[in-house]
Amino acid sequence: MKKVMVYAYTKFNLGDDLFLKILFERYPDTNFVLFTPEKYKEIYKHKNVRFFSSYNLFLRGINYITRKINKNLTVNKIISKSCDASVYIGGAIFQQRKNWRTQINNRKSILNKNQPFYVLGANFGPFNSEDYYIENKKIISKYKDICFRDTYSYQLFKDLNNVRMADDIVFSLKTKRPSRIDKNVVISVIKPSYRSYLSEYDNLYYNKIKDISVEFIEKGYTITLMSFCKHEGDEEAIKEIRKIIPQKYMQYVNQYNYRGNIDGSLDVISTSSLVIGTRFHAMILGWIFNKPVVPIVYSEKMTNVMKDVGFNGVYSDFPNINQLDPIDVYNSMITNLIDITKQKESSEKHFKELDKLLMNEFH
Repeated sequence: MKKVMVYAYTKFNLGDDLFLKILFERYPDTNFVLFTPEKYKEIYKHKNVRFFSSYNLFLRGINYITRKINKNLTVNKIISKSCDASVYIGGAIFQQRKNWRTQINNRKSILNKNQPFYVLGANFGPFNSEDYYIENKKIISKYKDICFRDTYSYQLFKDLNNVRMADDIVFSLKTKRPSRIDKNVVISVIKPSYRSYLSEYDNLYYNKIKDISVEFIEKGYTITLMSFCKHEGDEEAIKEIRKIIPQKYMQYVNQYNYRGNIDGSLDVISTSSLVIGTRFHAMILGWIFNKPVVPIVYSEKMTNVMKDVGFNGVYSDFPNINQLDPIDVYNSMITNLIDITKQKESSEKHFKELDKLLMNEFH
């Protein structure tokens, strides 16, 4: 059996956790190694995954000692060298941060000589420095394969022969037909100020979500305010929104917090009548379950994918959120449906090159 080191965002974010679910289930005959918080063992019961706790005191002690000997040597670096390949699976893993030179060094450090390195599902940016782009391009050129999830990112690196593009990995999620459809609207929320460039929008955004919620409640719907990631402030945002919804409507407002129950989260979305998605993967999941979706765009990664799928329905970004009319959101239940058959097929292509390594010995 092949052994693969996996790098991913492990902060209990539903979208990123779905990436891992899809990866582990696609290759049941591959052993995966992943450094995560201890609780990730409760999410994935897959027998082909070995978890090393990122908070384990023993491992942290070894890390400290090995880094004293060699600053680039860590436990996961040692373990990864015993693997047949490394895979970095994630979405916004190339967004430029203030400490971007440290990002670059970290990306270099996880590469192993003569070991193939795959990047699946990513988009590039946002970025504002030509140097950031150039330094990343040098690293990307060393990957065995990188498959971006949007045309914009692909165009930036298309001159490299190891660069490809396919629609977001979550489009390939295997789903079941829901047993029922509730008269319920799912609103995935974020805390805008978690992102510095949206720091001024908290109150404006919360009030808009409140207005939309009231509009639907008055038309006979219930509301589910949904958190995709506690770490990034989603649950704090829900708390603030609930404070400003008039008391007489509160009996119609539910809350769902993603804490690792993937199936439960998918059930909430699949049984809804409409998805209002501020989270990127709320938008994708809504489309997968054939729901009308109203995106509230917080990042270019959303508009880039909306362009790729040909979405022309009602949506808003944060600078224009005050103009989003709750009546238009209600009417979008008829106008905002799209066909993503092509995207479901395309998303499988993320694994095209990895399949050659991990499936050839069984097929």
